[in-house]
Amino acid sequence: MSVIACLQERGLIDATTTPGLSDLTQKPIKVYCGFDPTADSLHLGNLVGIIVLRWFQKFNHTPFVILGGATGRIGDPSGKSTERPLLEDTTLTLNVRRIRSHFEQVLDFFHPSAKPVIVNNNDWFSKVSFVDFLRDVGKHFRVGQMLAKESVKSRLQSEEGISFTEFSYQLLQAYDFYHLFTEHKVTLQIGGSDQWGNITAGIDLIRKLAGKPAYGLTFPLLTRSDGKKFGKSEEGAIWLAADRCSPYELYQYLFRMPDADVIRLMRMLTFMELAEIRRYEQEMKQADYVPNTAQKRLAQELTLLLHGPEGVEKALKATEAGQGEQLSAEALQEAMKDLPHTSLAIADVVGQKYVDVATHIGLFSSKSEGIRFVQGGGAYLNNGKVDDPQLRLDPTHLIGGRFLLFGIGKKKKIVVQILDVKKVLA
Repeated sequence: MSVIACLQERGLIDATTTPGLSDLTQKPIKVYCGFDPTADSLHLGNLVGIIVLRWFQKFNHTPFVILGGATGRIGDPSGKSTERPLLEDTTLTLNVRRIRSHFEQVLDFFHPSAKPVIVNNNDWFSKVSFVDFLRDVGKHFRVGQMLAKESVKSRLQSEEGISFTEFSYQLLQAYDFYHLFTEHKVTLQIGGSDQWGNITAGIDLIRKLAGKPAYGLTFPLLTRSDGKKFGKSEEGAIWLAADRCSPYELYQYLFRMPDADVIRLMRMLTFMELAEIRRYEQEMKQADYVPNTAQKRLAQELTLLLHGPEGVEKALKATEAGQGEQLSAEALQEAMKDLPHTSLAIADVVGQKYVDVATHIGLFSSKSEGIRFVQGGGAYLNNGKVDDPQLRLDPTHLIGGRFLLFGIGKKKKIVVQILDVKKVLA
């Protein structure tokens, strides 16, 4: 089986620039994917590109990773309705340093014949003058074709429009491909389906400047069955860095995945055998299927991939600590390493309404929302259901005299630690 056939089976191909990619990949090639450091962590949606690179590596193709130290200063308009805020150089440098670790989590840096190569496009763009770039590269682009790119058309029709800075992004990405082609013999670029225009721009530039063919492959963007993007939660992006999204938070996000999405994510984001994935798919159709069994397997697999065995252990311990009616101060103290938590003075807790405190710590977006959750049976305190919107907290609610566990069902937990415990006994 070729890597192309493997990717097709797993739903990881959206389009290719040539039908002959299967033949091209019968021999080892070099393939690249770019990642702009617009934050100090990549998120779950970015993981697809890393997974695809790893599949190529499994078939002995060398993966190249471009960290966009230069393009990150511009901002790709693809898939964006508004212009990205421009980042300071020091911030970009920090982001580049941080996100390198994500590739070490997934790619095999000890591969005997296809070790990954990580490069920063600022290394070559910093040596190119603006006038030289316009003369040597810009002259090969036609404005009409650039305007026809979907990412540009959608922005031109928006109220904000598109700046010349973002409009020029496709020239920079095209030059990246040309540079890797000439300097490292990289012949294939991969990217999300929204990158089709940028990829084909690079292929055209290589054809015009080098007179040789290059190729492109896009994979589907990670979207849910309801059309929304994966990788987002009520709190924001599901980050790959443990200090931005703990192993527990990642585990819980995946554990709560709708049945309609879990099998697709198994195929796209894990290296589970397809036979095992099909078994889960069939089991989910059976009357005796235990809910969330497939989700649990997905959560364990991805948490293991991104955070290792220790991450899985932490996630399971935090999950166990936040469940059941028999809570202990020791368990919650340990769970605070992974569960969302905050600290409050005793005066801000004892004697105050449950809804007011829960809203203050961010469990509810407003007091009215909190009242609705209580009335609907979805609000919890110390894993016990709260049924009175007027409930006031008193010292008997404190676990070990110093903790409270607020929750919305099983999907959201927040530990509150009391700062001035001695006042409870006064």
